[in-house]
Amino acid sequence: MTVPVTIGSGGTELSGDLVVPADAIGVVVFAHGSGSSRFSARNRAVARSLQDRRLATLLFDLLDEDEDKYDRHTAQHRFDIEMLTPRLIGALEHVAGHAATARLPLGAFGASTGAAVALRAAAHRPDLVRAVVSRGGRPDLAGDDLADVRAPTLLLVGERDPQVITLNEEAAARLNAEHELRIVPGASHLFEEPGTLEQVADEAGEWFERTLSASPVHPPRRR
Repeated sequence: MTVPVTIGSGGTELSGDLVVPADAIGVVVFAHGSGSSRFSARNRAVARSLQDRRLATLLFDLLDEDEDKYDRHTAQHRFDIEMLTPRLIGALEHVAGHAATARLPLGAFGASTGAAVALRAAAHRPDLVRAVVSRGGRPDLAGDDLADVRAPTLLLVGERDPQVITLNEEAAARLNAEHELRIVPGASHLFEEPGTLEQVADEAGEWFERTLSASPVHPPRRR
């Protein structure tokens, strides 16, 4: 079942696509990377793999249409982790209150700068975020919030992306939650090499299956 959703968050309305398998065991909300959108081909490929594992997925735009047009010229919003974090939290709350996904445990999947957004959301809302996966991410941009993350976190980085490997190693050292840093052989930053994105999808799926199935579900916190 695919459901178009509109998420009111951060003073604007954001469009998303919620896909819910009939026998879903959890939900994964995607935070796309800089300069991307809910139509990211890589995130959609990962989402399809997660759906095959009975995980519902929400892909949504972190920027509205006007912000996206402005950002394409200025790149001002895509690195504004402070602005984007409440929007991801709003999406998580939307899913937690949606009739099709209420009571399912929630995870967050972040790509590139979206990884920092996912980790900050996990630090701010440990009652909602039960697991995090980062693909080629910039977890370092989560800053001091890394120490407050309680969700099990998997960091996936391409072998041919040495600068991002270093940034992930530094971020991992600041995490107090269960975490793993895994290097994907032969992969560059965008995981364009044959088989590399499929490995990301498999490892993310296994991580979410294990961590979300072990997570108790609580009603969303009233604000």
